[in-house]
Amino acid sequence: MEKEPGTDDWLQNTRTSYDTVAESYADRTRHLLDETPEERGALARFAGLVRARGGGPVADVGCGTGRITAHLNRLGTDAFGIDLSPGMIETARHEHPGLRFDTGSMTDLALPDASVTGLIAWYTLIHVPDHEIGPVLAHFRRVLRPGGPLLLGFHVGDGVRLKTEGYGHPMNVRVHRRSHDRMSAWLDEAGFTVRSRTTLTSAESRLGGIVLAHR
Repeated sequence: MEKEPGTDDWLQNTRTSYDTVAESYADRTRHLLDETPEERGALARFAGLVRARGGGPVADVGCGTGRITAHLNRLGTDAFGIDLSPGMIETARHEHPGLRFDTGSMTDLALPDASVTGLIAWYTLIHVPDHEIGPVLAHFRRVLRPGGPLLLGFHVGDGVRLKTEGYGHPMNVRVHRRSHDRMSAWLDEAGFTVRSRTTLTSAESRLGGIVLAHR
């Protein structure tokens, strides 16, 4: 796939933007799951699949300030978080002491092969350019154990926009919207099997998508 124009610095721009907004992001999203019953249901189903496989580590990739990581732990999974932004990780550790949070990138996922039972990327692929999605999903498949579940949340639609402000601060990130068909095709190419696809409107997204797949 051809490289998208204007994406040379997307990793640095994403890291810097979320370092800037980390504390306000935590304040504005801390109780968001209280307003999103369908998302809570999807997370509960994912956690149930992990428990049915005997438990084990669950990677929340692009964990932000750790709200999904913490929720998954409350659902009985051994979830830990990884995020590109050191500022987000610092805030996550403050918000959720006792849980594991590491700085890292989904483009070079520093986890051993077949080391996690489940993996979630909750509205985190939205900043990844199209040409990087394949390699990212290849990392996800590499670190998942055979049969392990993968849960993705994303904005549904087409096109990309530049986000220059968010959470009360300047930002510089590109936000991608993708169709279910496109996400499913990428997952198929990466060797995943899609189990379910959902489209919904909620406090998470004006038009959100959830895909559950397995390795």
